[in-house]
Amino acid sequence: METKPPTPLAVLVGIQTPDTDDAAHQASLDELARLVATLGYEVAGTVSQKREGTGAGLLLGSGKLAELAALTGGTGVVGSAAPRPTAKARQRFEGADQAAETGTPAPDHGRKPGVVVVDHELSPSQIRNLERATGAEVLDRTGVIVEIFHRHANTREARLQVEMARLKYVAPRLRESSGGGGRQQGPGAGETTLDLDRRKIRDRLAELKEQLEAVQRDADQRRTARRDQLRVALVGYTNAGKSSLMRALTGSQVLVEDKLFATLDTTVRTLQPQTRPRVLVSDTVGFIKQLPHDLVASFRSTLSEALEASLLLYVVDASDPTHEAQLEVSRGVLREIGADAVPSRLVLNKIDRVDAAGRAALAEKHPDAIMLSAHAPADVAALRESIVGFFESAMIEDVLVLPYAKQALIGEVYESARVVSEEYDETGRVLKVRGLPGAITRLRRSLAN
Repeated sequence: METKPPTPLAVLVGIQTPDTDDAAHQASLDELARLVATLGYEVAGTVSQKREGTGAGLLLGSGKLAELAALTGGTGVVGSAAPRPTAKARQRFEGADQAAETGTPAPDHGRKPGVVVVDHELSPSQIRNLERATGAEVLDRTGVIVEIFHRHANTREARLQVEMARLKYVAPRLRESSGGGGRQQGPGAGETTLDLDRRKIRDRLAELKEQLEAVQRDADQRRTARRDQLRVALVGYTNAGKSSLMRALTGSQVLVEDKLFATLDTTVRTLQPQTRPRVLVSDTVGFIKQLPHDLVASFRSTLSEALEASLLLYVVDASDPTHEAQLEVSRGVLREIGADAVPSRLVLNKIDRVDAAGRAALAEKHPDAIMLSAHAPADVAALRESIVGFFESAMIEDVLVLPYAKQALIGEVYESARVVSEEYDETGRVLKVRGLPGAITRLRRSLAN
């Protein structure tokens, strides 16, 4: 019987600065542990230290560095002869890709953790120093998030977005291999291997940008075609239950997993049971604390679903002790792209996991919030009615005359508005409709042309 290879081990490192309290520090480490687990690693230990900042070359003090090195099998000394890990940041990702594709975990160094994951963004020199001291591969929080995004990207647009973010992350962290960084011969003579690698990355980034712009032009055209339709965007922290809510509201078979960043590709479906005019619901990429700016920039098209929505539903995991901080992270990211001006409602999801006292406290703090469980049909039906009520309040009634020569436009009328009554006279079909002002104005233009 074939035995399953052991799960590779990782050690977490956290630095608690004076502006971070104990609870927030522990919550951040717990979240990092979930990120690491999403990559397929088992957390073998945690090293944490209180420091004034994270700018020190070694990040940790000598005592804590020795404690970390004892876990990984390193010497704890930067100038030691500890085996140096792969020479280039790119190889770190390529190794991770290969492990993911083949199902074979990285060597565990005799069950010693082979990876150190730091809950902060590190400079290239900090990564290099920690790798030398620990004899292990070092990833910072940004690197972990970028790698998870890479593994979960399914559509062409998402893959292009993530590859751009990865290359931007890798480029400043490239360094010469131990095999030597001699000058090249022939084309590109005078460039070191490092120079050549960086130039290749710049060329590839330019190519990816051009491809992504073409894909996003198509996506922009699809969004433009939906601009007068009723659109709801589910936004919020990763793993808050947005995809479960999407499935419940639309009946679609979107991916639902208890993992961070299970959804990267925007899905648009129709609210069920269908309304007239119909309501479109979009499930967007989740947010997380310290979401890399390159990822935010790369996912501009995806986040535009929130920017151009008629209504945002901020979905929050009410059972998570850090849900208030998570909500602020979500609002902060949407402020960055200007979506904070879009009308919104707060949805406190997973309320079935909250006790009576907790519910009372939530109701007092967020009196206008919608409390529900995405798995409770009655709760989902109430949310649907709330969504429909929001749009109904903005609708107006009007009368449109559809000439007999333009009967082909009747489908557009039914698509854009709700027909309340229908009569016929000598001029054509007389329709009493109810819809949003912009949609009715557009219909009038179509009928007049």
